[in-house]
Amino acid sequence: MVNDMLHIDKKLIQLVATEQAFHYRIVPFKAENGVIYFKTDTLEVKLLSSELKIVLDTNVSLIKVPSEEINNLLSANYRQNQNRNKTTLNYTSDFLEKILMSANEIGSSDIHFEPYEKSCRVRFRLDGKLVEQFTISNDEYPSIINKIKIRASLDIAEKRLPQDGRITIKTSLTEFDIRVSTLPTLFGEKIVLRILSKDTSGIDLNNLGFSKNELKIYKEAIKKPNGMILISGPTGSGKTTTLYATLKLLNDSKTNILTIEDPIEYTLEGVNQVQLKENIGLDFANAMRTFLRQDPDIIMVGEIRDVNTANMGIRAALTGHLVLSTIHTNSAWATISRLIDMGVHSFLIASTLNLSVAQRLVRKLCTTCKQKKEVSRQKFPDDFKSAINFTHHYIAVGCTKCHHTGYQGRKAIYEIIPITKELVLMIKDNVLQIDDYLKTNNIRTLQQNAIEMINEGSTSIDEVYSMLTN
Repeated sequence: MVNDMLHIDKKLIQLVATEQAFHYRIVPFKAENGVIYFKTDTLEVKLLSSELKIVLDTNVSLIKVPSEEINNLLSANYRQNQNRNKTTLNYTSDFLEKILMSANEIGSSDIHFEPYEKSCRVRFRLDGKLVEQFTISNDEYPSIINKIKIRASLDIAEKRLPQDGRITIKTSLTEFDIRVSTLPTLFGEKIVLRILSKDTSGIDLNNLGFSKNELKIYKEAIKKPNGMILISGPTGSGKTTTLYATLKLLNDSKTNILTIEDPIEYTLEGVNQVQLKENIGLDFANAMRTFLRQDPDIIMVGEIRDVNTANMGIRAALTGHLVLSTIHTNSAWATISRLIDMGVHSFLIASTLNLSVAQRLVRKLCTTCKQKKEVSRQKFPDDFKSAINFTHHYIAVGCTKCHHTGYQGRKAIYEIIPITKELVLMIKDNVLQIDDYLKTNNIRTLQQNAIEMINEGSTSIDEVYSMLTN
């Protein structure tokens, strides 16, 4: 439903900065013979034309169009942080600096630099989806990659092996870290930059997406003095954000909190955070072994990847510590079978696990332009067995408010299973099917929460389609 006719070639879009496009109300649509052709809704075309020739140092030609068309073109092709202060503009002539600052300002989580045979592109991850923002010529690409590698203290001569580094960006207005990962590909080095914000002011358990009952259960579990709380989900599902929000709530002057992370995504005042460095032997398991000699109350482990880390987490939980961590599984109950597959004894899991959580991040439909449609059985997966108890759903359309994506913002949905005495016995007996238990105890699954979001018009069937399969 999103109108692709509004999207203009990225080579044209990057001829002017976002700030310039909005300030002058201009959108380029053609460039030839040394002239850039713009659409605009300004009344003073001649005056603007003269100013743009000076500002852009090139010949320009302006065509007047209706304001509505300019509004649509600007929102579809130039993204601004709508909540930012106008005084925080960071326009720079350095192309790399422009990319980094733009990505941070509009809330991108990752920047992808990708080389191909005829040209190279830069994509931002926005609300979980990759969006192409810039194109770079093959001649310019190596110099930009070298600039990144120099700033990240990487070897610019090494192009055959992957490298990892870190960049800190500091200006008078902002400060953030960037994790750098290089990868040799067929046509050159691909680089992915993960933006690590230091601002934790907006991270709050109450605003993540928990229902009232889920939040009550979760808060009760994290207030226990010992045991394990595991959060599962794929990469990019918001697990780390949930952990940081938890640490913010638990953090006080009477509590010693230690974390081992890869990478440290947020800086929390009062929390002792350790960066994983496997190349020198500082892995999750070894760090936790040292943590136990540091008189901790709470330990946060970035991820349980192997049996050694899992066993150290269980050991810490058994000796009177609260352990928080993440694990890659598809559901909350699958976490138990994953630990057993790793080689952890089921009786140890049963005696230490307080709570198992699964989560996903779901894009929310734009409330301005979403469109109501009749629901049809064909919209759902073939193996979808749940009853459809609603007659309408909403679809993404696209407007100026949502940059013509049809979506605005994201919300986490959760599946939370508190480990009761009944479940302890089921874990010890390696019972893997607990659907009846979940129904009896009114524990909502990811699928049920996804269906509720469709029913209330918060998201589309397309957005949660993968969660609807049985």
